[in-house]
Amino acid sequence: MAEQELFNVRSKFVEKASKELINQLLDDILGDRIVNVGEKDSIIEENQSKADRARCLIDTVRNKGNDASRKLIAHIQIRDPALYSTLGLSSGQPAPPETPVEQKWSETVIKTTEEFWIEKQKDKDVYPAAKSSIRNRVALLITNIKFTDKKWNRSGAETDEKNMEKLLTCLGYEVVKHTNLTGKAIDDSIIKFSKLPKLKETDSVAVVIMSHGKQDVVIGVNHTETSSDEFPINNIYTHLGSKECPALLDKPKIIIIQACRGGEEGSVLVIDSANSALDCDDVNQPGSFLFAGGENIEDDALRLAHKEKDFISLLSCTPDTVSYRHTCSGSLVIQFVVKVFNTFACENDIEELFRKVLQSFEAFPLQMPTKDRCTLLKRFYFFPGI
Repeated sequence: MAEQELFNVRSKFVEKASKELINQLLDDILGDRIVNVGEKDSIIEENQSKADRARCLIDTVRNKGNDASRKLIAHIQIRDPALYSTLGLSSGQPAPPETPVEQKWSETVIKTTEEFWIEKQKDKDVYPAAKSSIRNRVALLITNIKFTDKKWNRSGAETDEKNMEKLLTCLGYEVVKHTNLTGKAIDDSIIKFSKLPKLKETDSVAVVIMSHGKQDVVIGVNHTETSSDEFPINNIYTHLGSKECPALLDKPKIIIIQACRGGEEGSVLVIDSANSALDCDDVNQPGSFLFAGGENIEDDALRLAHKEKDFISLLSCTPDTVSYRHTCSGSLVIQFVVKVFNTFACENDIEELFRKVLQSFEAFPLQMPTKDRCTLLKRFYFFPGI
């Protein structure tokens, strides 16, 4: 199929297509009504570099279907016959049906090329990532596995902890790891993390918290049916925000939380057992909504900055719903995060990586992760291996 043919030549097209050709092709697909004026302008305005514009062009057309892809191939043949030949494209006529290509996931993190890193360092819409700052990356990993009340123990969470530590390390982060913390200890560990001298040298931080949860809180290991032990998620944004942690000003802060966010539709805590391979991280308690509210901004510095900026968060489910964990292979979200990051972190920014994680759940309608509180002003790339 034509869209598969475009996918197969995508990397080479991005490398070799000139800016003039890309603009001509945008005019062509506008004339064919493959895209409208708004979509064309969006491709141009949101992608300043030639490479990003080429990627967006080819992906947009591929997503429009086989007919649109055939028309683009035909336009490439007319506009640049030499490139058409180099890419090895067909005439754009309907091809025999092909067997869909199943996504092949990488078992290890694919490294970024030096050329890709150099190109992105020239892009003003990309967060800077000097080699020295990449080597000073640091991440916080908190995993609650065993609870005071043993019926709350999270089987499979050991696998999540192992897989996330490996992934973060491969992405260049020194991992500060904690296991089985109370709500207060989670709070204290984030405060301590925010004071690390290394934060002054890093280009970014990652914070991963995995436990039981409910709306707006993560559950500590001493939580019982009669005694609450909670950590308000909002504290992450306070402790690592511009006011409390100036060392991270203008630096991306990536938050991943694997925990349920409630269970209003009758969801209850599912106790791990030999009869159930899937478990959930829901704590069905009366609503306890914790927000940081009404704080007055006090800032006598010469420069003002919003108290919460340069964050992006991935929560394992939508509000009031549960998230699932396999009792052997770990949480579904963490499994997909590892697969997606291993395969695509070499060339995708963090928002696209999170989108791919969400897309992975199309075949699993019981759960849908969500991006939350995104205040990134630019694109952030991990550049693994640089």
